Amino acid sequence: MPIHCSRAGTWDQNGTTARKLYGRQDLIRITTMRLRMTVVLMSLITVKLTAQPAVLAPYSATPMDVVQRMLTFAKVGPSDVVYDLGCGDGRIVIEAARMFGARGVGIDIDPVLIARAQANAKQAGVDSLVTFRVQDAMTVDVSDATVVTLYLLAASNVKLRPVLTKTLRPGARIVAHNYPIGDWAPDVVDTFMDAAGSTRTLFLWNIR
Repeated sequence: MPIHCSRAGTWDQNGTTARKLYGRQDLIRITTMRLRMTVVLMSLITVKLTAQPAVLAPYSATPMDVVQRMLTFAKVGPSDVVYDLGCGDGRIVIEAARMFGARGVGIDIDPVLIARAQANAKQAGVDSLVTFRVQDAMTVDVSDATVVTLYLLAASNVKLRPVLTKTLRPGARIVAHNYPIGDWAPDVVDTFMDAAGSTRTLFLWNIR
């Protein structure tokens, strides 16, 4: 009976054993490559997910009458720089500029909302006084702010407290809508009924 040489280099009587061995090695090689690719892809997905900034609150626009009350509550004036963390469509800083001539900075992680805010500022004719940035509120430098406005979840306010107290200068004010900042006692609390008949509460802190 003739002897055959297999592609794997193994000799036998009919070449069958060698072909089986070669196929098994190929299968192991392919399976190993697939496992490695899966591990790499999962690692990339994990990195991408962890790199995303945490959402501090779902988007919920503050009614305009509440916006005006917040700005009045904080005694905003033309010398102020108002930062709105989680600015949404930009209405708070736009209204601060329109009503009081203040400068404003709006921060949001949603680029669609930032684009809308920029368009709204231009339409209101105050785009020279306000700027908007796509950024995680936890990473914002608020050192030049004199007023910071918040409409975030209570837990998010707590996370922001160390950033605000460390960075804001004496005389700066913080106004939070509906949610306090943990156990930090506010200087003033304002509870009222908005134009739609809903109860609202504003909290004010003065940095000393």
